[in-house]
Amino acid sequence: MLTRYVALVSEESSITPSELTRVAAALQKQAVRDFGPIWEIEATVDAFTKLEDLPLDYWPIIVKDDIGDPSAAGFHDDEQGQPFSLVQFDRGWHLTASHELVEMLADPFGRRMVAGESPVAGQGRVKFLVEVADPSEDAKFSYTINGIQVSDFYTPRYFDPVRASGVRYSYTGAITSPRQVLKGGYLSWYVPATKKWWQRTWFSGNKPADRTLAKLQVQNGNLRNAIDRQTEAERQKALRSGRITAAARKPTATSASFTSRANDLRAAIAAAGRIAKR
Repeated sequence: MLTRYVALVSEESSITPSELTRVAAALQKQAVRDFGPIWEIEATVDAFTKLEDLPLDYWPIIVKDDIGDPSAAGFHDDEQGQPFSLVQFDRGWHLTASHELVEMLADPFGRRMVAGESPVAGQGRVKFLVEVADPSEDAKFSYTINGIQVSDFYTPRYFDPVRASGVRYSYTGAITSPRQVLKGGYLSWYVPATKKWWQRTWFSGNKPADRTLAKLQVQNGNLRNAIDRQTEAERQKALRSGRITAAARKPTATSASFTSRANDLRAAIAAAGRIAKR
């Protein structure tokens, strides 16, 4: 089994080295102790204070004071199609970083899909996009590691056809049945019969609501990036109105190769901001 190497990187942020390493240690424990055994994935998480120190085979979670636009947060890929995540530095940035970590590990390229019964009557079997932290992403469903708040995530049993007693549907147990969406969360799926994307969100009201998604602007086959851009606008409205709480949204010598990659990643970050503003 190939180990997945993830880097938590501070880029133009106010994070202290102490805070960066403490959060990286919590994410490492989440990856190894909690997420890895359930999803059968081996991964490490290490902290780096600048992009120039980032080894070539690491997938970065990049934390910045200002990412330019809220919809630029989350999953992206660079010109080589390799994954990276952008996290806005704020009070809950570690929760966002945890959210991005588990989703990156489960689906590093943003296009993994699982077949199952649609939550909407009459649609039959559909294809769900694997976004392990989204249905229970609100802060109230999180848990702590070493005193650091981290994201809940669903298990592979989340897509079971029916509910069964004694089954763990999310790590914390907040999700209690297959395909359940909790307040502040969402679930996305593709209906082959109509060639349309659907989403169940719970950003307001007393229960989740279903909607079709507008035509997605998919780049490099990255479905998650396209869907998250559309969903972020709805989430921001709910956050501003108070309908939901703040959710997960998170020295060696420098070689020429590392410097070049740092420049490439900065260009990718700038491109992500331009896409988000379209």
